[in-house]
Amino acid sequence: VQLQASGGGLVQAGGSLRLACVASGRTFASHIMGWFRQAPGKEREFVGAIGRSTQYADSMRGRFAISRDNAKNTVYLEMNNLMPEDTAAYYCAAEPIRSVFYTIPVTPEEYDYWGQGTLVTVSS
Repeated sequence: VQLQASGGGLVQAGGSLRLACVASGRTFASHIMGWFRQAPGKEREFVGAIGRSTQYADSMRGRFAISRDNAKNTVYLEMNNLMPEDTAAYYCAAEPIRSVFYTIPVTPEEYDYWGQGTLVTVSS
């Protein structure tokens, strides 16, 4: 699976952005799709993910929304009310669904495939 993220850019605080991540291949629907971010000097952190349902990091819940369009092999990250501390490189990731009893993975180590990242800069 190859992932290509896009949609990053410069936005003022309080603004919105929508990131997209397009996946190659025919098995997109059988993957959990995650979003992570990494600010300079910090570790990569979980933003949220979508499988049959969505899960978010506590600090993003209510401001960020993840959706997917399996027909377009695309997962989206809608970000609202952006704050300067949201400035980071945002990465999409994919993990094959291995069991009907799966739980959504929340650490980078649990994902097999990664996109190249798209930079989001929020100015104050």
